[in-house]
Amino acid sequence: MTETATDNSYQFQAEVARLLDLMVHSVYSEREVFLRELISNSADALDKLRYEALTNENLISDDEELAITLIADKKAKTLTLADNGIGMSRDELVNNLGTIARSGTKAFIDEIKADKDRQQSGPDLIGQFGVGFYSAFMVADRVDVISRRAGSNKTFKWSSDGKGAFEISPVDGDQPAGTRIILHVKDDAGKFLEENELRRIVHTYSDHISFPIYFESADKVESDDEENESAEETKKQINAANALWTRPKDEISAEQYKEFYHHTASAFDEPALTLHYTAEGRQLYTALLFVPSIPPFDLYDQQRDSHVKLYVKRIFITDDAKILPSYLRFVKGIVDSEDIPLNLSREMLQNNPLLAAIRKAVTNKLLSELKTCAKKDAENYLKIWENFGPVMKEGLYEDPERRDTLYELARFKTTRTELTSKVETGDDNPPAKWRALADYVADMPEKQEAIYYLAGDNMEQLKASPQLEGYLARDIEVLLLADPVDSFWVTTAVGYQGKPLKSITQGEADLDNLPLKDEGEKDKEAEAEDSISDTLIEKLKQALKDEVMDVKKSSRLVSSPACLVASTQAPDRQLEKMLAMQKGGPQMPGLKPILEINAGHALARALNKAITENKDERFEDLAFLLLDEARILEGNAPEDPAKFTERLNRLLLEE
Repeated sequence: MTETATDNSYQFQAEVARLLDLMVHSVYSEREVFLRELISNSADALDKLRYEALTNENLISDDEELAITLIADKKAKTLTLADNGIGMSRDELVNNLGTIARSGTKAFIDEIKADKDRQQSGPDLIGQFGVGFYSAFMVADRVDVISRRAGSNKTFKWSSDGKGAFEISPVDGDQPAGTRIILHVKDDAGKFLEENELRRIVHTYSDHISFPIYFESADKVESDDEENESAEETKKQINAANALWTRPKDEISAEQYKEFYHHTASAFDEPALTLHYTAEGRQLYTALLFVPSIPPFDLYDQQRDSHVKLYVKRIFITDDAKILPSYLRFVKGIVDSEDIPLNLSREMLQNNPLLAAIRKAVTNKLLSELKTCAKKDAENYLKIWENFGPVMKEGLYEDPERRDTLYELARFKTTRTELTSKVETGDDNPPAKWRALADYVADMPEKQEAIYYLAGDNMEQLKASPQLEGYLARDIEVLLLADPVDSFWVTTAVGYQGKPLKSITQGEADLDNLPLKDEGEKDKEAEAEDSISDTLIEKLKQALKDEVMDVKKSSRLVSSPACLVASTQAPDRQLEKMLAMQKGGPQMPGLKPILEINAGHALARALNKAITENKDERFEDLAFLLLDEARILEGNAPEDPAKFTERLNRLLLEE
């Protein structure tokens, strides 16, 4: 935004007019949600004031009630929402109300316009982009915000018609601390000046707000002056003003839980899982936690903490208490402690032993609830895992104390879920969509000693990997790991139920003792073994000595000519690739792969023939093409595309 020569008038970000127009016409499905947004903002302001007053008693007088007041003036056609919360300074008015959709206004607008389906569920977007205040322009053609920061003696007025600019000016006279939002209501929004309508909206969306919400009619105040009715008597409290988490669970409806989730998490989706309990004993606290049904846009930001707010005796303390570990950062809600001292600084709070005990207990309880959900409501749990599994797997290497619990929660795509056909299982018994490690181990053949996995960039690449062929031929199930985090947690995995995890792209294949599904394949393997000479292996080693560590006959391959594997001492192929990308090079220094060749493949026979016919140039071309083909099958480009093309052209042009 830019400031004009008057120092009072500002331009919104360039796309704001389009954004506000979209909000009015397509983003919000119900205009009434504007009131929920404004009340939630006021409640946050009251929470912040109450917290700051813990260390600055002058901010609140002993007899002052923290509250929100709705004032409807039908004659002036205004609806005022007033609170005596923390208020805003001039700079805060500019920053908080002059910057819309900080994640990128233009990208936000383009996303809405491009996706007509999501326009109908626009609030899902609003909750992610943080533009709830501007929903006021759905019902108002002008909005004024008058605010004084608690502890300051300066008051400022922010004003805008939502068409591209706003003004800020000082306000003279003695003004109370807090904020007043004055909506100049549009002609077609007159119902939002009616007491019954405002009561209904507050009851639906904001009944759980822990501060009283009052309704006051400006018209009634004027008409009752002759009867000397006091202004206090014209105020009517229209919400329960009872923190939802303090009520017994059996008195709270699913709808009330949902609306509280919407309020506390600034979300608009349905919670996939709700956990509400009170702990008694060494620590006395109440937790109300929600697992969303839609991932937040910043889910993979590891610096993002979980949105779990800490309260002490119903007083909001902080939303940065790190109640849950980073791998549960998608969980939202509150924890209210009865034991933590209110006068702790935020630095002391982080190291407080009571809070540390609460963190541990809440994390364990949430994981236990997820395990229960996985057993009793598997379909819902799988949706949770699909949304948040890649993040939860971070805990497998970050949280060794709970690794066994996370193993039980983890679900995987495998060769059985992705490559088993209906012909093999029968139409009435289709492959499972996801597999638990317990299921994998229970179905292992007697002689299988390890849990095999294959890590890669995406599922389609994994399913086409040549390294799978030998395992599929022996009906050995392989975990298919396509998330970036997979390459890291497996390096710290100590195994599950006594079975180590082993990459099929690292070290020996361990397939010799495992029987083939098709007995006829045994003869083919024996024939292929006889068809490849030690001379061929040695000449391949010599030709490719600068590219590979070793060349071996492969037991992994069935139909592909070759594949690359890592040595036992090196990282598996996917981890090596990721580490190389971080270092900015194609390959980690000193690490070369092992080339395994399929002795029964036509290319192996062609190489043997080139040796017997003394066609050294043809042999070298075939050797490097074999290597490059193995690279391509891994999803990589040939090391030297120009030479790859030359070699391929020479072979194609041979008579």
